[in-house]
Formats: sequence, structure tokens, C-alpha cells
Amino acid sequence: MGADVVDFVTRFIEDRYDAQTSDYSGLEPLLRSLSAPPPEHATALGQLLDTIEKAAGKGFDTANPGFVGYIPGGGLYSAALADFVACVVNRYTGVALPAPALVQMEVSVLTWLCEIFGLPATSQGVLTPGGSMSNFSAIVAARTSKLGERFLDGTLYVSAEVHHSIAKSALIAGLPRDAVRIVSTDDALRMDTDALRQAISADRVRGRTPFLVVASAGTINSGAIDPLADVAKVAEEEQLWFHVDGAYGGFFQLTERGRQALQGIEKADSITLDPHKGMFLPYGTGCLLARDGEALRRAHEVRAHYLPRPSEDPDLPDFSSFTPELTRDFRGLRLWLPLHLHGVDAFVRALDEKLDLARFVHDRLDGAPELEAPWPPELSLVAFRPLNGTNEDAEDLLDRVNSSGRLWLSSAPIRGDTYLRMCILSHRSHPVRIREAVELIVSSVA
Repeated sequence: MGADVVDFVTRFIEDRYDAQTSDYSGLEPLLRSLSAPPPEHATALGQLLDTIEKAAGKGFDTANPGFVGYIPGGGLYSAALADFVACVVNRYTGVALPAPALVQMEVSVLTWLCEIFGLPATSQGVLTPGGSMSNFSAIVAARTSKLGERFLDGTLYVSAEVHHSIAKSALIAGLPRDAVRIVSTDDALRMDTDALRQAISADRVRGRTPFLVVASAGTINSGAIDPLADVAKVAEEEQLWFHVDGAYGGFFQLTERGRQALQGIEKADSITLDPHKGMFLPYGTGCLLARDGEALRRAHEVRAHYLPRPSEDPDLPDFSSFTPELTRDFRGLRLWLPLHLHGVDAFVRALDEKLDLARFVHDRLDGAPELEAPWPPELSLVAFRPLNGTNEDAEDLLDRVNSSGRLWLSSAPIRGDTYLRMCILSHRSHPVRIREAVELIVSSVA
């Protein structure tokens, strides 16, 4: 059975380079066939793999090198091997005692990440199911640390370009909907720190309690990076928790250009990262780093007598004490194995390639007479639209490009205008395919 699955996976990966970037043909009969309950008797694995292959071929092909919409996920093969092993070994890593050596493997990667981002020895990292859960835990930690048990008058500050998971997390964390303050942005779509100061001051006058500011290290619409050092200074002066949502852009910290662009991130109280974006890993791999590990623990830890003995070793933590999760998979192996197998330098080279490709795309599109790309990419995301075109023109261009089957873009509303987005972050997206993508866009708009 293992050999059959490997054959299926090998074929699937090889087919991605020529596959359509999206496919909905024949979907209705396939959905009807998949709605049937499990059979009473066994089915041959080969038949089931055929069904899985058909199902995986419908919708967006996010493993395709031409998929540059939203923020692409990688699905690195070596990480899939790690998950296969982790699922077979099936050790519990929510607390340290049941599998201390496996927990240590996960801790080694998290410690390395804290060091990469310049966080002190008091910091703590934890792997989560994704950036939304990381942002949620960060908000809960900030709320507990800054507001205690009485938090309904608390306010937090974000730009209009921040990811929607911040507002959703604040709501789930028990804060009123009006607790989230939207701060204006400058011409580069970055948070305006003067406007931030004014908003904080106005809330204090009204008797509210500012407690948190969230900056973006790569926004979802344009890839903009808020002025992290300046926001950090405001947070320090106002005694606010400073959280950086680096789910998309954080891992560019591994590159020299990324470190320049992300200056100030080392001052954060907490940082959200998504290894399933910048490390090209499978979906479901998020990360939260906290400067003060004890603050993160105080916000989440609840002990029970029936659990294994809690860890008293700060270098071998119980991960369940730092997130809402008690039951969790051994997701650390999908970071540990690829990093040790390929080496960190392989990821640095891949990320540098994405930065180069984004610069190429921007220069080519902004130089085309029928297009405009107003914001040079700070990372690997390029936003563009038809020059002097309407929103309907932009949507029409998006439909024509996506219908080619060689490229899949997404769109974003920015200050009332519809922009097309090209985010280059798949480990399979290389110069040949990106040059083809640019020529497709230019010919489509012409």
C-alpha cells in the first residue's frame, strides 16, 4: 500500500507543472458520488486513490507553480514525509512527559526561530494550526497581560490593511466589536503612526484603555510592511502590547533583504508566522513567538489532575500551556525534518528567488503601457490593474488571465479600486513560469 501511495504522490507532483491552475469540470457528478456513506465491505486501495486523485484535481490547484493568488501554500514533499512518520509514530506532544525527545526536536526549531527574530532568552515559541490561531493566542496574551480580568473597555489598533483574523480573534477573545480601532495608512498603504498616536490619545480621553497595537509584516492586499520600528516606539511610550502579524512576510527575515525590510520586528512582544507560507510547508502549520513566555503561559495554562505530570523544565515546555490546544498532532516534525534534510540555506535561496521574481514582475508590469503597479514590492507580492481602467476592466482582465489555466491570480479592493494580486511564494514557481505569467498578463490586457 505504501508503494502505491508513493506512486500516486509522484505522479501527482510531476503532473502539477502541466496541470490547469483551476478546474471545475464534471464537479456535480463527482460531488454526488462522494456523498455516499462508507461501504459495508472493503474497497481496493487503487480504486480509492483514483477517487482521491479526481477529488484533488477540482477547485484551485494551490500546489501548481502557476498559482499565485492569495498567499500560496507549498506542500513541500519532505514535510509530507515527516507527517507520514509523525502519524505512524503517533506520539502525544501536548505535554512534554509522554514524548520528551520529540518535544525537544520541536523546541529546537522554535528556539532557533526566536533567535532569528532577535527575541531574548525569556521568549517562547509554539506551533499552531495557522496564523489565525496564532493571532488569537497573541490577543488573549495581550488582553490578560495588559487588562487582567476586566477588559471590556480595552481598545486595540490596526490598519485598514490588516488581516481580518485580528478582528475575528478579538471578538472570540471576548472584546466588544467596537474595541478594534482602524488607523489610517500612508500612500504606501502602511500604518500612519501619527494617526495611531491620535487614536490612542482620543480613546484615553474617552475613558477607554488602549492595550494592543498590531502591525503587519506583509499585508494581504499589497504586501506592505508597516513601519515596525516606529510602531514599536509608540507601543513602548504608550505601554501597549506590540504584536506583529508576519504570517505572510515574516520568514523573509531569513534573507538579508528581508531583515532590512523588517527592521523593528525584534521589538515585538509577539510575532505570528506561517511556515505553511514562507517555509513552503503543508497547510495547518502556524507559529507564534512571544517575547515573554510566562505571559503567554499565564494567559493559557489550566492544569488538571488527570494529565501527566507538568514539566518544570523551561527548556522542555508543555505546549498545551501556551495555546488553547490540549490534543495536538506532532507538527514539529514537518519543520524539523525539512530544515535538517535540506539545510537552512536552501530556504534562504528559495526566498531570495521569490524576492527577485517579484521585482522582475513589478518592473515588467509597471513598464507595460496598459498597466499600472503603483507600489514596488517590499516582499514578493505585486498589485496591479489596467491603467485608467474601471473596476469592471480589472475583473475582466482577472477572468481572462485565470481562464488560461496557466495562471491563477486573485484580486483585492484597495481604496475603492480593484487590483489584481500576484503573490510569488510557491517553491515550484521559478523564472520560466513567472516570465510566462507576465507575458500572459501583458497580452491579455492588450
